[in-house]
Amino acid sequence: MQPIGKYRWTICSLVFFATTINYLDRAVISLLKSNLSKEFAWTETDYANIVVVFQLCYALGLLGAGRLIDKLGTKIGYALATTLWSVSAILHALATNTFGFMIARGALGVTEAGNFPAAIKTVAEWFPKKERALATGIFNSGSNIGAIVAPLTVPFIAEKWGWQWAFILTGLIGFVWLIFWFLIYEVPKKHKKISQQEYDYIHSDVDEKAEDDTEAPKLSWVKLLGYKQTWAFAIGKFLTDPVWWFYLFWLPDFLEKQYALTKTDIAFPVALAYTLSTIGSIFGGWLPMHFIKKGWTIFRSRKTSMFIYALCVLPVVSAQYLGSINMWLAVSIIGMAMAAH
Repeated sequence: MQPIGKYRWTICSLVFFATTINYLDRAVISLLKSNLSKEFAWTETDYANIVVVFQLCYALGLLGAGRLIDKLGTKIGYALATTLWSVSAILHALATNTFGFMIARGALGVTEAGNFPAAIKTVAEWFPKKERALATGIFNSGSNIGAIVAPLTVPFIAEKWGWQWAFILTGLIGFVWLIFWFLIYEVPKKHKKISQQEYDYIHSDVDEKAEDDTEAPKLSWVKLLGYKQTWAFAIGKFLTDPVWWFYLFWLPDFLEKQYALTKTDIAFPVALAYTLSTIGSIFGGWLPMHFIKKGWTIFRSRKTSMFIYALCVLPVVSAQYLGSINMWLAVSIIGMAMAAH
């Protein structure tokens, strides 16, 4: 029996690095908040408004990003999104006032919305259903890696060359990724490096005709909102995503105010929190697959896993009390809560 092949994991690594860059670009501003607040006389409200503009534009971008990726195809759609968000990240360096930052953040929000629809579509194209949770967990851990790389680089770049270069250099990384994307990526049926055995394995639990975009029925928004699954997913995201966004944009500021950590001092505490969340992200993708291999149904495996993740969030309530005893313990608990989200 010939080996199946593992080229699909090369594709997964590409998506992982794209997600890493995506989160690196969006995390820069939270690490420069202290510098920018002094230079532009920002109040806490000013910074909050800038964050809200990003989130609002990101939400609006998500409404159309998936449709655009479907229309353009994964290869061109992902490349276009990465190009536009990399340009938007660099444009932060040209901002001269609060309004300029709002414009740059809005552009970054709209364009970065393309990452996850493109990433999920890539996984659906390249992985059988039984491996998609693991592949999603791996590429999603890139969001944590990006948030780890940011505090380990951005404060040092800003201190040595100025805050503008922190935005420029992180933005340029996206263009490096684009080179590898065009050299390596193609859909399985057109890819020259995938074996027939791996192609058959990818489609082993999928009705290929049903997966064909030209055969798939089109659903209107009204009909889509009639499904309870749509509301279950939307409500779940509504309850969990704000927590993640809160940590992403306000954790450095919390460490500065609570523990007087500034500039490069916040690098390792923030990196620790996201390192723990990275481990949790990969574990989160592995756990339901582990249950499925034990003979559980997909529904039971995923629901049980989600319940376990929800329990892991609860200790974060104690972080505010433990923080006065040990900063590292508090940061570890926050990291565990982030992993669960």
